[in-house]
Amino acid sequence: MDQVFKDYLFTRGYFVYEEEETKYQAETVVSLAQLFGIEIVSGYEHAEPDMIRVASRNLGRNVPRPFYEGFPGSVLEMSRDQLFLDQLIHYTVTYGWGWFNEPGHSIFEGEIKRKIFGELVIPKPYKIIPEKEAEQFLADSVDSFMCSSRPLSDSQYRLVHDYIESDYGYEVTQCACKDTVIRLLLDTRKTRFASFLTLSDVIRLVEQLNHDKYGSYKINKLNLKNQDRKLIIKVMDHIFENGRCDIINCFEKKRQWAGLLHHIHYRPVNEKAEEFVAAMRGRENRSVYARFEAALKAGDIRKAIEELEAGKGSAAVLRNLNYLFSRCETEEDVSTVLNAIHTKNKIVLIQLLLQYNAYRSAEARFFKFTKFNKLRVHKETPEEMEKRKSVIPAELIPVICERLQENLREVCKGTLGKVYIDADMKRTALPLQENTTMGGVGVLPKGTRLPMPEGKKIRAFTYWEKVDDIDLSVLAISRDGSQEEFSWRSMASRQSEAIVYSGDQTAGYDGGSEYFDVDLEEFRELYPDAEYLVFCDNVYSYSRFSKCFCTAGYMLRDKIDSGEVFEPKTVSSSFRVTCDSRFAYLFGVDLDKKEFVWLNVSRDSGAAVAGQTRMDFLLDYMHVTEVINLYDFAQMLATEVVSSPEEADVIFSDKEETAPEGTEQIRSGDIEKVMALMN
Repeated sequence: MDQVFKDYLFTRGYFVYEEEETKYQAETVVSLAQLFGIEIVSGYEHAEPDMIRVASRNLGRNVPRPFYEGFPGSVLEMSRDQLFLDQLIHYTVTYGWGWFNEPGHSIFEGEIKRKIFGELVIPKPYKIIPEKEAEQFLADSVDSFMCSSRPLSDSQYRLVHDYIESDYGYEVTQCACKDTVIRLLLDTRKTRFASFLTLSDVIRLVEQLNHDKYGSYKINKLNLKNQDRKLIIKVMDHIFENGRCDIINCFEKKRQWAGLLHHIHYRPVNEKAEEFVAAMRGRENRSVYARFEAALKAGDIRKAIEELEAGKGSAAVLRNLNYLFSRCETEEDVSTVLNAIHTKNKIVLIQLLLQYNAYRSAEARFFKFTKFNKLRVHKETPEEMEKRKSVIPAELIPVICERLQENLREVCKGTLGKVYIDADMKRTALPLQENTTMGGVGVLPKGTRLPMPEGKKIRAFTYWEKVDDIDLSVLAISRDGSQEEFSWRSMASRQSEAIVYSGDQTAGYDGGSEYFDVDLEEFRELYPDAEYLVFCDNVYSYSRFSKCFCTAGYMLRDKIDSGEVFEPKTVSSSFRVTCDSRFAYLFGVDLDKKEFVWLNVSRDSGAAVAGQTRMDFLLDYMHVTEVINLYDFAQMLATEVVSSPEEADVIFSDKEETAPEGTEQIRSGDIEKVMALMN
């Protein structure tokens, strides 16, 4: 079985055995326990040494040493001047003299004697399953991803792509997300995937192609190679021959179409194609939005809604609610728009529910959107706020939220039969923007919260190869919205029991590592105005994460240290940072509630230092579970919520529940299953 499949199964708590008879079972089981804190709960008779390599690859074993090898103890013992001079000399050698051959280490740090590791670690339960069972698990996961209309993360997409292209004989019968279809089509060059596209999707296809192959974000000036032109022509011909010609929707990007048709020298393959080419080269604009705008200009709200719903669907009406409400002149108009809040699209309803619960008309808005699996953020300027037309009265917000809730409950009702839901699911967010995330061990949907155990501190880590310098930083966001930076350029004078930094290491291809220790109780005392912490990774060298090897995550460590700086047994999460960017948000901490908050966002940013960017928009992720969470969603899906797992058809819980054979269990980390339920 390929590595990508074994790694995915490992993140879900499984090892795979491919041979019936294996050697060194006892030694393997003992090694997994001693090195990684892994407890084999079933299938231990099939344990084999390769499983140690799988665990090491995903949890980390031979991690590069930090700048201060005695971190955190030796760092706290050193003076501010020693810390400052250490880094100054290191920067002189590396950035000054250009010597990146070997990772740098302190010249002032004394000898290090570490205590033997003696921290209490909760075992990680793992099962060993046969390849046939693993293949079915993978097929079910790919099915769930393919029926989701949400764009996939790079790691999720790689799993889907590799499984489809493997020898397992998987047949693609559905693909609800156009983004996924386009990526598969471009990577495989198999035009059969065009069966899942309509004509208007071709512009998105060209945008993705232009970005992936030519590094351009715009398609107004194309310079495609002949083989790419031929691919686009084949896709268009396939669509015309299969009658998936939504010409009306193509008018929305009429100018881009005219340029594309000229660039690829397109010759119509049938009458429908001729009609399309004439329409795109003509002067008339028959787009749905043109008719929508005309109706609004005439003051006819009802007709505007009808035009939009007939041409684009009910979800399009909901996506334009702000605009529609801002054009209402009478109570009758408002009532007409409120009555239009209906759709079967669960995702749109959930997104809008979150959006309107966070709506504050007097505050500058953040516009967040994703492009090519990276997050883009724009904060409204004072000038834009002054010119803003789409303002909704504050008293209307609760009414809109209630309508959205009613619609969502109605659409979800009775989907799953009898359901048992563990109360801990109230901390789990719904996966809405997974395309910007990175995959790995312990990864959960954005906004998901985990309680911090007593007597523990967070040790955030990152380690890398094939790049000179990656920086791990912490940003504290105060109650007034201001932010304070803890990073390589500020920590020499700020090391304390509350927050300790391992030093800024630069290294060549041999790799480097950095760490932050944060004691939440000590931090709250020392920085009482801070409400949240945000951990970031950024490539300081002029490169991107996609061009190097970088892993990030966190450990839960005892406040009194023992063992090595990096102890795989204590790793709670470890994931590859793979985004095509220099910047990634890793995770956050709610200092008041002492809860860990998942972020895992790749941002479209060239910033070399974390403190150069604002973090305010991340506060939205800190509150998502207050609006809707997996517990709420499961309640809506249930025909009946039962009090015992034995009575349930479906169980939502992270615990090992006792239930009849065949009962489905959905855990907080089963992102693909929840994504499927949201469609």
